[in-house]
Amino acid sequence: MFRPLEFYIGSRYLRAKRRNHFISFISFISVFSLALGITLIITVLSVMNGFQFEIKDRILSMTAHATVLELDGKLRDWPKVEEALEGNAEIQGSAPYVQGQGMIVHGKQVTGAMLTGINPQLETKVSKIGEHLQEGSLDILKPGEFGILLGGDLANYLNVDIGEKITVITPEATVTPAGIIPKFRRFTVMGTYAVGMPQYDRNTAAIHISDAKRLFHLGDSVTGLRLKFEDLFDAQEITYKLRDQLGGKYWVTDWTYHNRNFFRALKMEKTMMFIITIIIVFVAAFNIISMLVMVVTEKQSDIAIMRTLGVSPKSIMGIFVVQGTVIGLVGTLLGALGGVLLSSNLESIVRMIEKIRGAKFLSPDVYPISDFPSEIIPSEVIVICIVAFIITVFATIYPAWKAARTQPAEALRYE
Repeated sequence: MFRPLEFYIGSRYLRAKRRNHFISFISFISVFSLALGITLIITVLSVMNGFQFEIKDRILSMTAHATVLELDGKLRDWPKVEEALEGNAEIQGSAPYVQGQGMIVHGKQVTGAMLTGINPQLETKVSKIGEHLQEGSLDILKPGEFGILLGGDLANYLNVDIGEKITVITPEATVTPAGIIPKFRRFTVMGTYAVGMPQYDRNTAAIHISDAKRLFHLGDSVTGLRLKFEDLFDAQEITYKLRDQLGGKYWVTDWTYHNRNFFRALKMEKTMMFIITIIIVFVAAFNIISMLVMVVTEKQSDIAIMRTLGVSPKSIMGIFVVQGTVIGLVGTLLGALGGVLLSSNLESIVRMIEKIRGAKFLSPDVYPISDFPSEIIPSEVIVICIVAFIITVFATIYPAWKAARTQPAEALRYE
């Protein structure tokens, strides 16, 4: 079968035994470092993806896909808004809520918390707080009984047990002849929940929406209406439609708006990790350059003979481009295979190492996520491989160009 001259000779040079064993060693190092670099990039980005998806899932388990508010912080005609949205096929569920800040006191322990008033029957349509309950249930919250569910870390900080009383103090105050008296109410701890995120476990509490209305003097109003969509990734687009549908009186925001800084920071961190790890690929590219330069030096007489026989400089250049490209292709494929295998089995590998060490890499007492979740995105793997391969192809240009400029008479002078 006919094969182009450049490919035939370039592949022969790859298989041929070297007089200089150091060149063979550099070739091996080139393939190994390229494969290692790609493996690390895929693994690091997969872990970053895993953390991002895990955090996103935990955040969205406690927050709605979108909220409908009025600009002054009180949604007065929320049943009317709910009725207007009832026929929207993109909305899976809705629930009113009340939210406000307060101080929680138990014994000598005092701390601030975000109090959320929920309707136990409707809340499961828009959040997964019920799935995170450690003790108690949502149905245990009854209107007028002033029961409260605390984040697990918040309950530990207050040193409070189920059935004990705590005092909630709100910013609203009552003016009397004796002075300003802060508004407070006694609540009974009915249960605890753990999301795995300090911002919820340490700083939030849930009460019945009727009790929250009385606590914050809202009357029949609520803070807003929570919405859940069929597809959370369409939240921005659906939110824009709802703004047009409801009019300028209402402020509709989606989950990406409320957590934009957090996810922007995650994206920036992921980008920086990619830039740092891609340096390994550039090191591998320099190894390929070094290896090809040494091969060109070793093959000076061969190049001169080929030039004498009429092989064009372009073909000479192609021979060494083929040689470097094959090395780059092998390294890229090995790296992709290694990255996918390592990322797919990372959690098992980490657990095995932790078992041998007798300690976790990420302490659950310090980090909200103590495991190493990994999520491989095929499109990212493809982009990484293409970028790495292009870098290695460009790395072959200088040595190949140097080979093409070889003068036959000069190369054969001392032969």
